[in-house]
Amino acid sequence: MRVYVDGLMGLNFLVDFLLLLGTNRMTGYPADLRRVAAAAALGAVYAGACLLPGFRFLGSVLWRTVSLGLMGCIAFGISPSALRRCGVFALLTLALGGFAVSVGRADPVALLLSALVLWGLCRFSVTAPPGSRMYLPLKICHGNRTLNLLALRDTGNSLRDPVTGEQVLVICAGAARQLTGLTEEQLLDPLGTLAASPIPGLRLIPYRTVGQGGMMLAMAFSETTLEGKPGRRIVAFSPEDFGRKEGYQALTGGTALC
Repeated sequence: MRVYVDGLMGLNFLVDFLLLLGTNRMTGYPADLRRVAAAAALGAVYAGACLLPGFRFLGSVLWRTVSLGLMGCIAFGISPSALRRCGVFALLTLALGGFAVSVGRADPVALLLSALVLWGLCRFSVTAPPGSRMYLPLKICHGNRTLNLLALRDTGNSLRDPVTGEQVLVICAGAARQLTGLTEEQLLDPLGTLAASPIPGLRLIPYRTVGQGGMMLAMAFSETTLEGKPGRRIVAFSPEDFGRKEGYQALTGGTALC
């Protein structure tokens, strides 16, 4: 049977692209299409290289594992959450192999249709990610500063502005310092910072967690975009960093903010 390298690479690109999108959907993370496309391109190049004379050794289990790991790093980054997504991606790849073999052995059309079925199951059948953790892209603009963050939709977060009743976003201390220029000491002393008024528009938001409560500094930002929805939102500044292991820097409420 004659195999065309360009056709094989194109097929692998489409299959890997769909599997990476399905992985993000199943784990609750938004897909960065550029990173996903770059990872799928690497998979396509690897598949083509395996057919070249002198590079057949790349088809071994070791190099297959290396290629999957590199694709995961490109698509998901390097973090504990990325490692988990790499595991899901590997499982989907194995599931696709078994599915395609059972449908039509080594048939490219069957392989592509199987990938589409797997992507469809991830996209439309999984209404809530495992563990009900959903991560949303968040963009905040303030003056000449723009932050692109990842926000965890926390169903237990009911924080609201006591005056307007609006839901309040919370960003970690590191993001707050980048966005506003406030120091760590100022974030830890919200009352003193508010009295000094280092930047206009500061306010206080009362909060309560299990076993403790207090005040956080907050501001209203007119240029924010959450999950692709632009609008004005109130953002509170946590005095502590959080979400490092999961790769998120902000918290939203249980429903999307409008």
